[in-house]
Amino acid sequence: MKRDMDLIRELLLKLEALPMRPGGVVTISPDAEEIAVAGHDVEQIEYHLSLILEAGLIEQLDVHPMFGISFRRLSWQGHDFLDSVRDPRIWEKTKKGAEAAGGFTVDLLKDLAKGFIKKQVEEYTGVKIA
Repeated sequence: MKRDMDLIRELLLKLEALPMRPGGVVTISPDAEEIAVAGHDVEQIEYHLSLILEAGLIEQLDVHPMFGISFRRLSWQGHDFLDSVRDPRIWEKTKKGAEAAGGFTVDLLKDLAKGFIKKQVEEYTGVKIA
């Protein structure tokens, strides 16, 4: 199965939005409405959740065949990545830049998005960010 960065972004947005207590763990099925993404089936969602875990973007994701997926929280890296690509306009620019370069990784996408954000801050404030 091919990695779909749009799906990874959408799943992270949905996981972040889950109502949770600090330190709590939620168990959710890959076919749950709360993490459903239009155009993607349960197998794709389950696969991409495992990729998100492998990338270190979330903590405590365990698959329990009878119960679903246990999710604790986004990791620091997950929050950084999501904050850098949250804005749909920044995300579109980031994807276009990565596609023009011929490939990308999570780190490259995050760095590219941060570059676009820095440019916007500089244009808005006049303050140059190193």
